[in-house]
Amino acid sequence: MTIDLTGRRAIVTGAGVGIGAQIARTLGKAGADVVVHYAKSADGAEAVASEIQEGGTRAIALQADLTDSAAAAEFVDKAAEFLGGLDILVNNAGHLVGRAPVAETTDERYDQIMDVNTASAFYTTRSALPHVTGSDHGRIVMMSSLAAENGGGAGSVIYATSKAAINGFTRALAKEIASTSVTVNAVAPGFIGGTPFHDTFTPAENQKGIVSGIPLGRGGTAQDVADVVEFLASDLSSYVTGQVLDINGGLNFR
Repeated sequence: MTIDLTGRRAIVTGAGVGIGAQIARTLGKAGADVVVHYAKSADGAEAVASEIQEGGTRAIALQADLTDSAAAAEFVDKAAEFLGGLDILVNNAGHLVGRAPVAETTDERYDQIMDVNTASAFYTTRSALPHVTGSDHGRIVMMSSLAAENGGGAGSVIYATSKAAINGFTRALAKEIASTSVTVNAVAPGFIGGTPFHDTFTPAENQKGIVSGIPLGRGGTAQDVADVVEFLASDLSSYVTGQVLDINGGLNFR
């Protein structure tokens, strides 16, 4: 089945690398105009935007520190101006930052993890709401994690906490703005191989052990996540809201 997003206007945060980059490419390939957000991955974001442009839709790479409220608001305004409005917001930006047990987690590290995963999504969503609620096809997609359900790997308590907060935010916001017909959902990936996240924080032997326990017999890919986001961004999901969709090959069941 081909999903047609022609004419839709999308923001994908954290889209310079990994899952975010593949989400941006996938939405662009489906016909959407895309703002490719990045914090530090300028080269990757520019490459993604160029690839989308080559496919025939409009795209631009924009930098912003979304953990800063004013910067997030300015970014959304610039993005909406480029797009001529906004239909789809994908809050993909996030980071584990680093592994540490709670007893060794400083106040600064706690704030850093919560800011990049939770505050950034809040600031961006708040700024985007006036634009998205004016759309006939408003969609907000949040990025959660399997860690929100199972606590994550060693040293990731605060990361798991930040993603559990995303689940609550998703469900509460879905109720709050349901009368506007804007849907709000989240995706919760499990092990997604070939991404900077696991290449940085999960040793190769640990990755093999995780994959061996996945019922479907393989690790996930960034495209597996992008396909679900594409569905949630489309008219096919118009009666789906307040949901957290697991993408983990059967590694965890609710």
